[in-house]
Amino acid sequence: MPMPFTSFLRLLISISPSPLLNSLSYPLPKIRKLSVSAMENSSSSLLVLCGKSSTENEFAQSLKSNNNLKLPDNGGLSIILSSEMEKSCDEESFRTELYMTSLSTDRFGRFLIWAPRLPSTHDVVSHNFCELPIGAVCVTDVQFKGRGRSKNIWESPVGCLLFSFTLQMEDGRVVPLLQYVVSLAVTEAIKDVCDANGLPHLDIKIKWPNDLYLHGLKVGGILCTSTYKSTKFNVSAGIGLNVDNEKPTTCLNSVLQELTSVAYRLRREDILAAFFRRFENLFGVFLNQGWCL
Repeated sequence: MPMPFTSFLRLLISISPSPLLNSLSYPLPKIRKLSVSAMENSSSSLLVLCGKSSTENEFAQSLKSNNNLKLPDNGGLSIILSSEMEKSCDEESFRTELYMTSLSTDRFGRFLIWAPRLPSTHDVVSHNFCELPIGAVCVTDVQFKGRGRSKNIWESPVGCLLFSFTLQMEDGRVVPLLQYVVSLAVTEAIKDVCDANGLPHLDIKIKWPNDLYLHGLKVGGILCTSTYKSTKFNVSAGIGLNVDNEKPTTCLNSVLQELTSVAYRLRREDILAAFFRRFENLFGVFLNQGWCL
């Protein structure tokens, strides 16, 4: 059932931090700027394609056969289907089967590109926007040319949920507000996963316009970019969330362990599936009601 817009506003207000917190700025945990030599040292990237249903899997097969996906710098690229991969027990790798099992959406997140290591998930979806279905998502375990505000370049290590996805909008007046919907969907998704597992809520706060904080420390960030083509705005939304890397400051699981004795760790796959479920609902409310006020 769609969320009433008044409830939508209350959620936004309730998770906003205090004015003091708004004036603070912290570096993203375990994410650092790269030297020029490190940025130039990139290797061939592997992309694994998978889908929720036969429709998305057939699209993945076509995309692989036509070899349509490219990297912005024309770097080396290998494309395979998830069915062609051996199952891995490595918990540091994103588990596509676990994610697809948890996913329950009509459109968003149903076609997934996973890579063990990428320069930037955002560059993959924005550079290949016209080749991908709306709602497609790209996830990586390690990102070494992640994009931030003011053209900053970041390295993100294992333990972070790093993803970008595609969507379209027609009204340019509300495109800049999309990052608020994405931020809200992230915070609500984390609550949903905690509720589903009988865990205490993590008090995630949004520092406008695009940062996520936990106990006064930054644990995530959001970047939305867009281009205009054929009367529509093609939007690429990128999210980085520190789920399981406690250095140098904190992460979701470190705080969770302080709040409960239950031996449970939040999983990136569950959070991503919950995010798209929440985002699909909130995005509909936003388009149908939010911009009118």
